[in-house]
Amino acid sequence: MFGFDKKELQLLRSLKTPRNIQDFINKIPINFEEHGDTCFSPRTVLKYNKAHCMEGAMLAAVALRLNGYKSLVVDLTTIKGDFDHVVAVFKQNNYWGAISKTNHAVLRYREPIYKTIRELVMSYFHEYFLNNGKKTLRSYSKPVDLSRFDKKEWMTSEDNLFYIPEYLDKVKHYKIITKAQIKNLRKADKIEIKAGRLVEWKK
Repeated sequence: MFGFDKKELQLLRSLKTPRNIQDFINKIPINFEEHGDTCFSPRTVLKYNKAHCMEGAMLAAVALRLNGYKSLVVDLTTIKGDFDHVVAVFKQNNYWGAISKTNHAVLRYREPIYKTIRELVMSYFHEYFLNNGKKTLRSYSKPVDLSRFDKKEWMTSEDNLFYIPEYLDKVKHYKIITKAQIKNLRKADKIEIKAGRLVEWKK
């Protein structure tokens, strides 16, 4: 199914709930891209057992799809100098939640308690800042269903999938704060900045 072998399907289908998927994603070491930029397919992530946020979101989207959900991802964008983030999103009992691959103590799993995607995205706002405390989250995309790329066999391709983040960059994004609000933003506290430096995986 979708090009996966029996062993791969068995593994992905065993992750029956979003929290099971998040637990599995957490155990995968971070892909530090030591040999250059990558955008591994879900199969390649399973093969090499490493993933960054985009790769983790795509793997989560596949696992969600194989367990009865849609393969949806949302792109979170920041100011220049910070990194965008991508999460897999899902709906339970008509509320949104998110699965996230990150190396930091924040920007992680979100329980399905949010009425809208914007509400979900805003839960990341105060955790998203630079080492100087400047808050950087600025916009988000509508959920993108990765099944649109099925003809390219994105789930099991041996090639890098750079065309997927490139597509996410081009879809409509929604601003989350105004210029006036940006001007009045308070920087994160020193203890928040210190906590933000915690990492799960070291190079």
